[in-house]
Amino acid sequence: MTTSQNPTPIKVETVNRGLPAGKMPELRMMPAPSDANVYGDVFGGWIMAQVDIAGSLPATRRANGRVATISVNSFVFKNPVFVGDLLSFYADIVKVGNTSITVNVEVYAERNRLQACTVKVTEATLTYVATDSDRKPRKVPPIETLIRS
Repeated sequence: MTTSQNPTPIKVETVNRGLPAGKMPELRMMPAPSDANVYGDVFGGWIMAQVDIAGSLPATRRANGRVATISVNSFVFKNPVFVGDLLSFYADIVKVGNTSITVNVEVYAERNRLQACTVKVTEATLTYVATDSDRKPRKVPPIETLIRS
């Protein structure tokens, strides 16, 4: 008796031929062997820490001072990250509240740099709160105040 075997579907990475046009990354990092497990996959916690740093940079500029991470609203690992990938972290402010700033972060990995393969590996949304010198919440200054400074 013969049976037809259905091949197991293979997940195909979404490959971009470049990084987002017209945007500058907030952070660029290359994970080291100490950032990976024995299989060469970079630990998710390491990626999360870098995303938090990248998101805090525009939040700090907008708050004109210290910020603290108050929540990770969403975090999606779309593709694995490997030792040797060059990661680019792009961060955009999507909402400014009274004391809070919400930032979207997208992470791209440049793989096989000889072939210029770029893959979106992570996307996240984080919220930061502006804090004073006593680490208490403070109002985010109006944008006009920042422009005059």
